[in-house]
Amino acid sequence: MELIREIHDQHNKKVGGRFIKMVLEQQYEIMMNLKKIYRLMKAYGMYTLKRRVNPYRKMAQATQEHRTCKNKLNRAFVQPEPGMALLTDITYLYLQSGKPAYLSCVKDATTKELLAYYLSSSLKMDIVYQTLRRLDEALEGNIHPEALLHSDQGMHYTHPEYSRRVKEMGFTQSMSRKGNCWDNAPMESFFGHMKDEIDASSCKTIEEL
Repeated sequence: MELIREIHDQHNKKVGGRFIKMVLEQQYEIMMNLKKIYRLMKAYGMYTLKRRVNPYRKMAQATQEHRTCKNKLNRAFVQPEPGMALLTDITYLYLQSGKPAYLSCVKDATTKELLAYYLSSSLKMDIVYQTLRRLDEALEGNIHPEALLHSDQGMHYTHPEYSRRVKEMGFTQSMSRKGNCWDNAPMESFFGHMKDEIDASSCKTIEEL
């Protein structure tokens, strides 16, 4: 219970039982039933605070031209060679004023190396295009012939122009199943650790962050 409370408090009470279960297993090698975690949280008054409303919520209403992909990675995060399984996602950070900043990253699941990132004040499509550009620069065109670029089913990643650019670079797209954070767990874990180390709310500007 004390460890669950510690994890809950470290993340400003904004994480739920599934995230806590993942941290227990990955960081502490503790296997605990999800229902038991929920029972303990309820018994000791630990509730998950609601996240701030996404100001770009309407952007997430994908049109019919958006297409999802199968989960080709299927949680096989550790591959025989680097560059075969790349993970990408976007997370929120809040400046001192409460203004949001958005961080887009690409991580090699095998080496755990962060290959590219882009920080923006906007959630427009440019955030993922700039991330792809930086990834291309970092890899210098050396893309593994079996490389997968795995993401969730967010509107950025299902956008036809994004899919076109990914294919043009030489990647095969893979996507998590809807609402399943475990399918991109190493990326989620990285963001969690990063937010433990970085106090975005102490920064006044994107440049400072």
